[in-house]
Amino acid sequence: MDRRTFLTAAGTGAAALSLGAVSAPSAPAATPPDPRLLHHWFRDTYRSLEAMTTDFGLVTDKIDLSAPGAPARSIQTSPTNIGCGLWSTVAAAGLGVIGESAMTRSLTRTVTAVEKLERHHGFWLNWYDAHDGSVLTEWPGTGEPVRPFLSSVDNAWLVTGLRIAADAAPALRPRIDRILATADWSYFYTPYDPADPVAGPGQLRGGVWTDTEEPTPHHYGALNTEPRMASYLGIADGSLPRDHYWHLLRTMLPEHEQEQSPGGGYVTVDGVRVWNGHYTHRGRKVVPTWGGSMFEALMVPLFVPEPQWSPRAWGLAHHRYVRGQIDHGLREAQYGYWGFSPSNVPEGGYQEYGVDALGMAVDGYASNTDRTHTTDGEPLPPPSAFTNGVVTPHASFLALPYAGREAVANLRALERDFGAYEEGLGFRDSVNVSTGRVSDFMLALDQGMVIAALAQELRPGLLQRPFRTGGFRSRVRSLLERERFSI
Repeated sequence: MDRRTFLTAAGTGAAALSLGAVSAPSAPAATPPDPRLLHHWFRDTYRSLEAMTTDFGLVTDKIDLSAPGAPARSIQTSPTNIGCGLWSTVAAAGLGVIGESAMTRSLTRTVTAVEKLERHHGFWLNWYDAHDGSVLTEWPGTGEPVRPFLSSVDNAWLVTGLRIAADAAPALRPRIDRILATADWSYFYTPYDPADPVAGPGQLRGGVWTDTEEPTPHHYGALNTEPRMASYLGIADGSLPRDHYWHLLRTMLPEHEQEQSPGGGYVTVDGVRVWNGHYTHRGRKVVPTWGGSMFEALMVPLFVPEPQWSPRAWGLAHHRYVRGQIDHGLREAQYGYWGFSPSNVPEGGYQEYGVDALGMAVDGYASNTDRTHTTDGEPLPPPSAFTNGVVTPHASFLALPYAGREAVANLRALERDFGAYEEGLGFRDSVNVSTGRVSDFMLALDQGMVIAALAQELRPGLLQRPFRTGGFRSRVRSLLERERFSI
């Protein structure tokens, strides 16, 4: 199952609000991490994004630190990677790593490249050659055919980057406004049909294959996953109705098979009957993601201030989610390290890592390459069963606002015990903490999340300005303020 796939058939209707009171996080605020260390990590990580950027102006998918001429860039890139490059450049200028003129030159080059990319229905295809902007029809190195596909969530991250660039460089705003004028999120949207909520769930499709105009069979139904960024963007610009938010699932409906039988209940919000479900992990009520990975829950609040606008719902949910990841790594699997999210497999390849119990999917994302799953209601496997556990540094960076001291300690341990830090470039993508094997790669998405997380710690709100004003303030904020998870 793709990390972003959520079958509409898994749950009909939408999720609910509980109108009862909830308690705020009880843990005291941690001592802030040393800003000098965070700035050092930021500066080096930004250099890795520079190393990924081609003369054409696009960030490649990854760099290989073991190949001849290392760091060696990949050929391919995606809308998400391009968005990462844009917000990383703005963050670098905001933190004084580059000057404003260098930022403007870099953003202008990338915006010029984006203007040249082939688009359909106002959106970008999933794979381009980062060196000339041509659409990839064969996968580099294998020759496997690549069908042209529009991904709703990947386009959301490019639009995010473009909005940040327009905010930081007003001279580029008219050009970016023209680019975004035709990006209408209703293209991916299936309106809610109360007579047939499976076929008409009021949710976004995963995407569309443009060679046949065939949409994906699934919709993004889970609320606490990264596709909610597309939902927020569409609600903010008015191309999606506000009640779309209430048609997203806090858990699957109780009658459907899922990771655990949810607690919660139904309420009606804005005329929508919503299932306000929750899971329980180690005695804590949590709002699950689809697979149990860190980035599903915590990439969006790098940009949209969910914890500030919704402290007793989203803020509490994020705190508890991070605690669940920490407890899995240190107590359940006893790796000695934590932080599980899709990343490079250190021995080669790519895998969706997570904490199975924190995701809705039956046999969701495991924390190890050997995929040791847990089953609700049954004893946990012994720590010895979690062989080839893989920790990715970007997961710890995402956790900085919620467990700052622990996140920094975890990152320092990965650097100290495994040599996972590449001076001048930042952390390598992942570590097999069972064998000590460290990835040879750095991925643009993961480095881009590190950049955004560090920017939020060092200069709060720097990358959030476009998402605190306009339609986000008038349409999205009111939804988040009304959220009442049943946790």
